[in-house]
Formats: sequence, structure tokens, C-alpha cells
Amino acid sequence: MSKRSDRPLRIATRRSALALWQAEHVAARLRAHHPGLQVELVAMTTRGDQITDRPLAAIGGKGLFLKELEVAMLEQRADLAVHSYKDVPMELEPGFAIAAVLERADAADAFISNDHSRLAQLPHGARVGTSSLRRQAQLRALRPDLELVDLRGNVNSRLAKLDAGDYAAIVLACAGIERLGFGSRMRERLAPPHWLPAVAQGAIAVECRHGDAEVAELLRPLDDESTHRCTAAERAMNLCLHGSCTVPVAGYCVETETGLALWGLVGDASDGRLIRAQAEGPAGEPRVLGERVAALLREQGADAMLGR
Repeated sequence: MSKRSDRPLRIATRRSALALWQAEHVAARLRAHHPGLQVELVAMTTRGDQITDRPLAAIGGKGLFLKELEVAMLEQRADLAVHSYKDVPMELEPGFAIAAVLERADAADAFISNDHSRLAQLPHGARVGTSSLRRQAQLRALRPDLELVDLRGNVNSRLAKLDAGDYAAIVLACAGIERLGFGSRMRERLAPPHWLPAVAQGAIAVECRHGDAEVAELLRPLDDESTHRCTAAERAMNLCLHGSCTVPVAGYCVETETGLALWGLVGDASDGRLIRAQAEGPAGEPRVLGERVAALLREQGADAMLGR
């Protein structure tokens, strides 16, 4: 048993219902793999949680969900942090590392509406809520007539706004609504490869201090090699494109009988233009595959679309 058996392992997490579910899930997995290990949650409110009246792209991006959790680790108030991997910047701050990526849940997006069963059935000009430029670009490509309205907040508040009649429909991640027990609200899966999710959507990442061998060893059994490979390919593609929440980039990788297959997309949220690319490669070289798909997208003009 680890020498930590006489003191608790502290998990930094956001206070949202989904973040707490994910942190509790990691805690339960740790206890199962290490009987006798004490695990505690250190719940925190991040700047990304506090500012909900402006798009993330306008206030600094998804990294705002990580900063306070990383400070807690630096100050020894926490030993690790649990994140939705799609919210983790492509390059971590110095001094931190991703020690485990858990098995991925459903990576698709969910179309949610109280009155319409499919995206195609929405009436002309219907209001659809989403704060994601990636989702806006794909919605614009499929339905240029829709009125796309920014939608921030946690899963519960977004559903409440839909139920209040603010929107005809909203789009959320399948993984999040299913983890919180709202799977019955989903009317249609917007699924790969025709509709692409955010890079690493559906995966949970566990971050710790770089070089903390004890914590890394405790987390090692939680790491899912297949998910780690696939998300590594997606994140490598995004990194090559300098993607962030300020630009509509999507990616999805799966394991095949011969290796990995990766689909990538760059879009324009204002007019619905989409650039797509797909490639396959060996399972042992996910980053090379990601870089190849990024190059294919750039050959089609992705740089101009991304403002580079």
C-alpha cells in the first residue's frame, strides 16, 4: 500500500454538478483500485464558472476552468484535479501533467428539444442555444435559417432555460447529460463522422503536478490506453491548428482493426463553411496522425478560416 495510506488524496474540482460527478467517479475508481485509500474532494469555483454572461472566447477561453485548480495543486491544497478533457488547453502550464485519461463515454452531441424530435424538424428561424462556435458552424452548415443564440451555464441551468421557452432547442454533449441522469431528454444524437464533437469530448482527464511519482502511480490503473491514444491524436491535430474555443475546430478518432482513424473539421460560425479531412495511421503514432490531418486541413485553406 502507498505511504499515502495514512493521509487523504485530495481532488480539486469545480462545483458544478457535472464536475462533482466526474470527481466522485474518479474518487470511486481510486478507492476500488487502492483499498484503504482515503480520498477527499476540494470543491472550488473557477473564473469560468463565475462569468456566465459572456462567451468563453471573449473572456479567455476554457483554460479559465483550470487555473484555480492548478493553483490549489501548486499550493499543496490538492494533489490532483479532474477535468472534462475537452476543456483542457492543448498545452498545459509548466509544472503539470495529465496522469490518466479515463475510458471515454459517448463523444457525440445531443439535440435536445421539448417540441421537436430532430434538428431537421425545427421550424424556419427557430432559436437554438449553444455557446460553442464548433456547434454553431455545423448548425449553420446544416440549417442556415436558424437563429443561433449564445447559451452559457451548467447543464441544469441550460435545460432550465430550454424549459422556460427561451429556445426551441439546445445542443449539449451526450456524455454530460447522461452522467447527470438526463439521457431521456436527448431527442437525436448528432454523431461522427457527419457531425464532429469537440476534441476529446466525452473523456475525463486527471491532472497532477509534474514529477509527482506517488500520485501518478496511484492514477496509473485508471488510464484507458485506447482513449489516451485517440484523444492524443485529436489534441495533436488541434495543437497544429492552434485551435481553441475561439475557433471552430472539431475532431474524432477511433481505433480500427489496423490502427487509428481520425476525422477533423474546421468551420466558420458566421457562414457555415466547413473544411473536412480524414486519415488513418498506426496505433503507436497518434500524434503523427493528428499532425497529418491538420496538414490536410491546412492544404484546403484552414489557416485563412482560422485567421492565420
